[in-house]
Amino acid sequence: MAEKDLKNFLKKIEQLNSIKELIENNPYKKKELSDCKNHEEVIILTSKWGFEISKRWGEY
Repeated sequence: MAEKDLKNFLKKIEQLNSIKELIENNPYKKKELSDCKNHEEVIILTSKWGFEISKRWGEY
């Protein structure tokens, strides 16, 4: 794995962990996320929260 890909991979993990922490501490956001019906809705919602998880780690 190239260094750039590794950095992007770790960044994605960091963002996913931040989302996990956010929904563990905020029942409203957890409900919003659980109400998503597909991957696209999850991407749209988490983007509104300030996260960028739509790209695969090798696509940055």
